[in-house]
Amino acid sequence: MVTVALPQAPAHSVRRSAPATRHLAPNWYAAVMGTAIIANAGATLPLHMPGLRTACTAVWALSLLMLTALLAARTLHWVHHRDQARAHLLDPAVAPFYGCLAMALVAVGGGALLLGEDWIGTGAAVVLGTVLFTAGSVIGLAVAVAIPYLMVVRHRIEPGQASPVWLLPIVAPMVSAAVGPLLVPHLPVGQAQETLLFACFAMFGLSLLATLVMLPMIFARLMTGGPLPLALTPTLFLVLGPLGQSTTAVNKFADTAASGVVPAPYDQGFAVFAVLYGVPVMGFALLWLALAAAMVLRARRRGMRFAMTWWAFTFPVGTCVTGAEGLGKHTGLAVYDWLAVALYIVLVAAWAVALTHTTRGLLSGKLLATPAQK
Repeated sequence: MVTVALPQAPAHSVRRSAPATRHLAPNWYAAVMGTAIIANAGATLPLHMPGLRTACTAVWALSLLMLTALLAARTLHWVHHRDQARAHLLDPAVAPFYGCLAMALVAVGGGALLLGEDWIGTGAAVVLGTVLFTAGSVIGLAVAVAIPYLMVVRHRIEPGQASPVWLLPIVAPMVSAAVGPLLVPHLPVGQAQETLLFACFAMFGLSLLATLVMLPMIFARLMTGGPLPLALTPTLFLVLGPLGQSTTAVNKFADTAASGVVPAPYDQGFAVFAVLYGVPVMGFALLWLALAAAMVLRARRRGMRFAMTWWAFTFPVGTCVTGAEGLGKHTGLAVYDWLAVALYIVLVAAWAVALTHTTRGLLSGKLLATPAQK
């Protein structure tokens, strides 16, 4: 890990000015993402259980509360600890997590569109979803450019430091691509709807191509450098994010195009593309899931303990749930429905474990302690 030493604020100033937020890094937004995906994936799960939608709506409300609290805490961080905030941006191990901010906003916004109407009404849900989607998409596009720029011109990265964390900034637009189609029906018919759909398709393309550039470096790092450090091993699950989310996105495009948003033959083209793209990509996602799970089990046997990287077990797996849900709908194959249910059970279990450990660490103060105190 490369760190940058910057002038520190006087100790007495740090103690007086929101000391609890000094070491609050952007990786905490992963907890919001991991909570929101529980609600979003459960809302479209091909399983009809009494109380499931109510439970998912409650989890979405929790994610909204977490997002609000974290935005406030991170604002305090930037106001009172700008030296630390700048250090985070100049640290190649931390800066990519700014992609989590964008994805957290969009994920919670998607939950508002899927579930929010049950508790706050359709009008308020659409407004909230639109605001969060717009803010998250703008931030995501900015981060997708700014973080790679910093990695090239300011960060000092040595050979062998490639990490799945590098995917976070470039995957953010893919999350917007998958959620954006939910807003299309709420726009005026015609140019507005078609423009948003194709904008989402463009974000799908830019994120996918950037991922295809990044993945070979990550895989080469594993093959030539050996296993990741124990605490970073869970980040292998981040590779599932662009795979599952892109599969989700193409299925959402097909659903939206089928409603008459785009003229023929593009409407059928989206439907064909959803299956021809989604099936092989989901196959590779399952391959990577098996590999990553094996590496995590190996790390666990060697003493891997809880860290915030455990939240990588949640959102990426959730994108595979939504991807399988979409494939089940467009192929008509029950195997994808069962895959979605099985992965959702894994997702909920992983979320429960990560949330329990995170809550315990917050109450004890360990997770926000200075490095010297940990």
